[in-house]
Amino acid sequence: MKYRVFITILLLSITVAVFAQVDRGELENLPPVVFINYEGPYHRIDTREQIRQLGVVLGRQIAERERGMEPTLANMSTEQRRAHSYRFEVGALNRYFIIHSVSAPEGSKFDADIFGLGVDTGVDHVRNLRWIIQGYLQEAYNYSQNDAALLAEYITIYNAVYRGSWDFFAERYKTPVISHLIRDRAGLSIRYDEWPGRTMMLIPLGHGGLSSIDTSAISDRRVIEELRREEDQGVPQRQGMVDLMERQAEEAEQRAQTQRESIRDQESQIAQDRQQTEQQRQQVAEERRQTQEDREAGRITEEQAREQEQEQDQRDSELAQRDQQTEERDRALDQQRDEAQRMEDYAERQFDSAQQQREEIARDQQAAIVQETTDSIFGVTLEKTTPTQMGRIVRLNPETGSEQRRSPLDTVHIRTVTFVSGRLIAIAGENRGNRAVRLIELNQTNLEMARQGEDDIRPGSLLWVNGSDLYAITIDLRSNQCFLGRFDTGLTLQAKSAVRIHPEASVTIQQGRLLTQRENGAPLLLNPMDLTELGSR
Repeated sequence: MKYRVFITILLLSITVAVFAQVDRGELENLPPVVFINYEGPYHRIDTREQIRQLGVVLGRQIAERERGMEPTLANMSTEQRRAHSYRFEVGALNRYFIIHSVSAPEGSKFDADIFGLGVDTGVDHVRNLRWIIQGYLQEAYNYSQNDAALLAEYITIYNAVYRGSWDFFAERYKTPVISHLIRDRAGLSIRYDEWPGRTMMLIPLGHGGLSSIDTSAISDRRVIEELRREEDQGVPQRQGMVDLMERQAEEAEQRAQTQRESIRDQESQIAQDRQQTEQQRQQVAEERRQTQEDREAGRITEEQAREQEQEQDQRDSELAQRDQQTEERDRALDQQRDEAQRMEDYAERQFDSAQQQREEIARDQQAAIVQETTDSIFGVTLEKTTPTQMGRIVRLNPETGSEQRRSPLDTVHIRTVTFVSGRLIAIAGENRGNRAVRLIELNQTNLEMARQGEDDIRPGSLLWVNGSDLYAITIDLRSNQCFLGRFDTGLTLQAKSAVRIHPEASVTIQQGRLLTQRENGAPLLLNPMDLTELGSR
């Protein structure tokens, strides 16, 4: 039996309402950052690798200087290392050079690498400049090629956005960093002919590892707004940054967990040492009492008594020294606890920031789709009443509400239609005969099925979207067991939970964690990327 009950997905009104909540008033009148590059012929054309090697050489020198610091830092406490200040300068001031500045904490201000372009530099295209920075980041901080390229793009935009903003730099970077800057050279001009001898780019430093460069600084609101000016709204770069920030958070969380485990081991050892010290102190006290009794009873001479007391005094002194050492170890543990807490707080901030950026990317993508389809609104008609209600996609004229096109596909699960990365995606199909329930993409022009996924989806599953990730409940048709799957916009399965989930499970993603339900209905926390189970923190 068929019904003509009409259900419209008002993507236009929903998207505009949500998108309007983002206040960008203060950013709208800022001049755009459009790099002016040399686009003419060359006598000699260097390869990309030759250009990248300019940065590799600088990065290798910085890495070697850092390794040379390791013996000195190894003999310092955590607090001493944090307070330690040093500076490296590598390269040639008339060519490419780096000033690597690390100093004692100043609130939330950054250490930095200052990447300078001297008067004899020949780089004249932002693409080539980014290749140089990419090579530097790969060699100095062991970033992958893709991560280094992404960071290099953000670094150039960041420094162009804040070119000439001396107060901005002074507020955010430590005093030694600012002391090395020259006011009229800070940042990056948008003109290539103003780069030689007039450029000192700031690269904010972070916590080491994947977080060697502070991504929160170089991806602030003004930088994101610049990316949004691009034709594709900078979505690929923004998605790349979100991915990197999530990996930074995971690494920081793992480092904090490892440090917590080390702290627990040390606490246990300290407790044992204290117990042993106390036992030895009681033993010395007992020996003193016995010496006094033996002296009074005449069992030992006065000289023997003095020798025993001297030995006991020595042991008391040694025990006092052990007490002092234990107190020092306790203080060191306090510093390690503070460091672990800082890493945990950093991980939480990165997760939150990544989630916020994912949500904004999703809003921008939906707004772009609405912009591209201003002559149409997509909706769904309910065609079949089944346990999983199914229908057709239709395209409407937004002014008259009249139907422009109807999809020949009548098995679209009506609660799953969504736009992701410019694509119209849904769950469709039936599990009968040779038929299957799969993820599908529809052609937005003719509303026919453009492609289908390869994985069986449980009938009735909803479709959850997180940035460019899709989540749906997959099913093993032989065992009838359900799992959660993460798919890309090409409908390819990227990860599947090892834990069985409830057939009617829901999915929410918060603070870098995915909440769903086990097969028995109990809550289940998963990593949103690989869908592995997360332990309780």
